[in-house]
Amino acid sequence: MGKSIAANAFTLLIVALLALSGGILWGKAEYTKPGPLTEPVVFTLERGEGLVSASARLAEAGVISNDRIFRIAARYSGQDTKLKFGEYEFPAGVSMQDALGILVSGRSIQYFVTLPEGLYSSEIVKIINANEFLVGEIETLPAEGMLAPETYSFQRGDSRQSIIDRMTRAQEQILDEAWANRAEGLPLASKEDLLILASIVESEAGGAGEWALVASVFYNRMAANMRLEADATIRYGLTEGAERLRRGLRQSELDRETPYNTYFIKGLTPTPISNPGKDAIFATANPAESKYYYFVLDGSGGHAFAQNYAEHQENVRRWRAIERERSN
Repeated sequence: MGKSIAANAFTLLIVALLALSGGILWGKAEYTKPGPLTEPVVFTLERGEGLVSASARLAEAGVISNDRIFRIAARYSGQDTKLKFGEYEFPAGVSMQDALGILVSGRSIQYFVTLPEGLYSSEIVKIINANEFLVGEIETLPAEGMLAPETYSFQRGDSRQSIIDRMTRAQEQILDEAWANRAEGLPLASKEDLLILASIVESEAGGAGEWALVASVFYNRMAANMRLEADATIRYGLTEGAERLRRGLRQSELDRETPYNTYFIKGLTPTPISNPGKDAIFATANPAESKYYYFVLDGSGGHAFAQNYAEHQENVRRWRAIERERSN
């Protein structure tokens, strides 16, 4: 009788072990096989969301077939506390194993915001505020000129302030590098002066790729004790960067004395007049060598440079003729 009970118990143990091992094998197969998704789906793991909530929502969204197996595997592999918040795209047929890997990797969907060179800080703020995938308010804004123009990637839900902070850090690095590697003998007292002149170069060059030549004109004028006479400084001074004038300057505005009117003041403006890009900053730190003192648009997207005022006036007449022809 005792032997029979022992044999039966042993048999039950064997059956239980076989069932357990079979369950484990089945669970592993479920975990690694293609999942139920028939088409890609976007899923957002919220900041601070835990494994239980995430697995339940993944099952509800049809990404995984069994949230319990998903949780057991995540805990067994030590990845249950490594989930990174963000917006993820799961491909069709993604396995639970790969779905967990995606959530742990942090490779979320990336969005982009492009901030062109030469914008006022107020214009950059408007672009960032208009982006629907960023959140929060911009609480701290650096001085004009200290935002590096670039295309920045981010995740849905990143803060607007984080973009401003990244732009500021980038501009600080660019400015430090340019100042450390500047040409000898530049009439600049500090890297802040470099940033001011680079902002004028950026605004006047207009992205034509002629930053180094335009910079040489301003350096030549400074060396000759001439005023910079840059229209972009007048435009900035009229609103102090609050908004951009998108029309021709009136004579009364040209004649208005402001701290930014370089037809009246000598030397640099009190602050930068835009946020210059890396090319403009480096070109201003290492200008071309030239004998030019003047430049004007040439109608091809670039500028006509001149060594003297008579030559400049001829270039201006050509440009005015092009303007009249285009307006007809």
